[in-house]
Amino acid sequence: MNLVLFGPPGAGKGTQARILHERHGWPQLSTGEMLRAAVAARSPLGRQVEDILAKGAFVSDEIVISIIAERYDQPDCADGAVFDGFPRTIRQAQALDDMLASRGKKVDLVVELKVDEAILADRVEQRIRSGQARADDNPETLKKRLAEYATQTAPLLDFYRHQGKLVSLDGMAPIDQVTEAIAQAIVAHRG
Repeated sequence: MNLVLFGPPGAGKGTQARILHERHGWPQLSTGEMLRAAVAARSPLGRQVEDILAKGAFVSDEIVISIIAERYDQPDCADGAVFDGFPRTIRQAQALDDMLASRGKKVDLVVELKVDEAILADRVEQRIRSGQARADDNPETLKKRLAEYATQTAPLLDFYRHQGKLVSLDGMAPIDQVTEAIAQAIVAHRG
């Protein structure tokens, strides 16, 4: 199964992707983590995206799509993957559909984690206080990323709704309840 976790920064996509990996073995394909790893490794790609990530902006579609395709071709993705933080735009969604179709696969289910933006700011503050903050975890960057999410990424809801693949869930519920709601959506999808 290929599942997309959809929601603004801080919505819990990474947490749920890790749980799905533990339960089903589907690798978590986190563009954010892949890009941060490239930055940490000081690879040419990492140096290219370091400034972009620090500003809270999005990396070009071409870079992200090539990273996803390369990662998806690894053997552990043979039974599917959880896309965390990708796609972010209609163009990326279409490129993902094309990439998967060329491999005889498709996006099976898209789960939107709906959250309150004020709570997201609190979550970022908690990560900062706990010492678990990422380089791009600060209130100014979050505000910019939420604005970009609203204009660039939110239109994906209609894209996937028209395909009959979108399920919207309360991302503000406790983690175990969100996990159970996702599990129910997977069962319902498999019919």
